[in-house]
Amino acid sequence: MSVLSSDVVSGSAVGLRGRLWRLSSAELREAAVSSSAEILRLEAVRVAVVDELSMRPDDQVIASRGVWSWLAANTMLQVRDGKKIAALGAALRPFPAVAARFDCGDCSFDHAVLIVAFCESPPKGMPDEALPRCIDLLLAAASGVEATTTKVRHVIATLERVFESDEIPPAEDVDRNELRIASTLNGRVVVRGEFDALTGEMLLSALSNLTMPTPAPDGTPDARSAAKRTADGFTELIRRYLDCAKTGTDGGQRPHVNVHINARDLAEHRDCAAAPSNGEESPSDLDVGHMPWLGPLSVSQTRLLGCDCFLSTVLLDAHGAPLDARPGKRLVNAEQRVALTPETKAAPSPAAHAYRRGPMRTTLSTGRTAARR
Repeated sequence: MSVLSSDVVSGSAVGLRGRLWRLSSAELREAAVSSSAEILRLEAVRVAVVDELSMRPDDQVIASRGVWSWLAANTMLQVRDGKKIAALGAALRPFPAVAARFDCGDCSFDHAVLIVAFCESPPKGMPDEALPRCIDLLLAAASGVEATTTKVRHVIATLERVFESDEIPPAEDVDRNELRIASTLNGRVVVRGEFDALTGEMLLSALSNLTMPTPAPDGTPDARSAAKRTADGFTELIRRYLDCAKTGTDGGQRPHVNVHINARDLAEHRDCAAAPSNGEESPSDLDVGHMPWLGPLSVSQTRLLGCDCFLSTVLLDAHGAPLDARPGKRLVNAEQRVALTPETKAAPSPAAHAYRRGPMRTTLSTGRTAARR
């Protein structure tokens, strides 16, 4: 490694981009490989130091209620990352062969976690004397530039089949499945989950065709990222499920999306909702829809959902109690739906745009009006 290339790896990244032009392509490749090895080395150092500190905690660590909390408070790491580091350090103690390979930088953090997890909970049919040989096989799969997580998991699955027992493999344990859905402060939704291999395969199979890149009408390539295509595919999957699947009943109907909005806010002109008709209504009641699960929705999006829906009327008194409710009817009849399709109408209207978005079942329940798609 040249002097300049070694300075790149060992020095600060501040102002580095302005000096990289002095390196040749070969030196840049060498610096990229060396910096990656340096990251593995420093990661092993951090695991060892944190583990030693957990066994000899001082006042600051004790006051933080754990070395992981102290680490998160004094670095840019999250608490969950600090827990992973501390847990790996403790798990490596009984397995010096794995620790030695990890310390020399020939095994990544994630691969070391997989190996020690297997060592801590080996198949019940595996004898104790077989563990060293199994560790050697796992380290061989986890070492070198050709090591991949898939390869390590394949070796683990093979060993579990060789020493087959009545214990359910982690990849097939449906009791570990979990899905967390939470709304954020800005009204969006965060989804985080973990599933068994079969459920994951079904999900990936269902999303496969829906997440493929789709060229634009003018033939230009799809500009969406892979994550954006996955999100769009998941949205379409939910829309098709609500439209076609046997979803059971909710109050005598199949599940649908509900949006509440005042009838005058759903009017064609925004000025209809510019000012209250009387002094009893608050600004929060004006020009905004409301979804039972996630709360506010812009009136423009609400109007778009209302372009093609089932419409019913609910009359409320001054206290919000229903006085009259009329049966629902489709806002756009069958003949109008045919006329609104892109094949028969050159200039699409807002209702046609809503139809192209997919026949999502949407309920608009308002102070005076309720519409359900």
